[in-house]
Amino acid sequence: MLEKVPTRSGFGKGLLELGQKDKRVVVLCADLTDSTRAGWFKEKFPDRFFGFGVAEQDMFGAAAGLALMGKIPFACTFGVFASGRAWDQVRVSIAYMGLNIKIIGTHGGISVGEDGATHQAIEEITLMRVIPGMTVVVPADAQEAKKATIQAALEIEGPVYIRLGRSPVPVITKENDFFKIGKANVLKEGNDLAIIACGNMVYEAMLACEELSKEGIAARLINLHTPKPLDEEVILKAAEETRAIVTAEEHLLFGGLGSAVSEFLSQNCPVPIKMVGINDRFGESGKPVELFTAFNLTAQDIIKAAKDALNMKTPSLNT
Repeated sequence: MLEKVPTRSGFGKGLLELGQKDKRVVVLCADLTDSTRAGWFKEKFPDRFFGFGVAEQDMFGAAAGLALMGKIPFACTFGVFASGRAWDQVRVSIAYMGLNIKIIGTHGGISVGEDGATHQAIEEITLMRVIPGMTVVVPADAQEAKKATIQAALEIEGPVYIRLGRSPVPVITKENDFFKIGKANVLKEGNDLAIIACGNMVYEAMLACEELSKEGIAARLINLHTPKPLDEEVILKAAEETRAIVTAEEHLLFGGLGSAVSEFLSQNCPVPIKMVGINDRFGESGKPVELFTAFNLTAQDIIKAAKDALNMKTPSLNT
């Protein structure tokens, strides 16, 4: 049985480690200190923590000022507020100037659960991906969230958006596993088709691959934890070698991971692509497991998409 930990907790641990390594790291939060796990940093380094109440736009403006003074700000709030309520500040005050600010959007996707549609960020990968110069990371588990947090501060110069979740999810990677922002991880080899997933959907894709293998279908599984910039080399290789792609994300189908992969392959290696995600609807209140079923985000939905993609292969593409 895999341990289950929220990805936001991995962020909290990474932030503590950063606080000890680099005194330039400061944390800002908009009245969600405990929910975002920024409170762990506040307890350890109170002089480097700044609370802003329900004032996300002010928070990002202040983060810009701190970055201009040489600090490395982590601005934390729910993803729906970071990408919606303060999008103008993120675009103009942060990204336009190329400032070294790390934006932490927790409670991403419908797995937020009972908080309902207003607090379930299902558009933020799109909203952040379209901003020039913005790096977007969607960790698959708490281990990746911790690594992404540390790398975002120490290895990436410029704005980074990290999408985190509220609910516990299986920890499918190990502490010593390779992880690098911008480089996808191939978790399973296979040449019949490739399944490309991010965030919570990586685990669902793992389950799907296991079931497909029982039917003699060898699916390659790619953890594309960085929707921007894409690891084009891994994606192109998968398309050329398998000739069929499935993408899976806990996000709207418009503009997210599936769109990013499709945009790239349409110009470099057109192959059949089936996308698993949320189809033009808002979220709703409910238990995460129930919502995943209602929104067609389960391993069974990935299996169906995989078989559909295989059926779309033409004889010429199979040669």
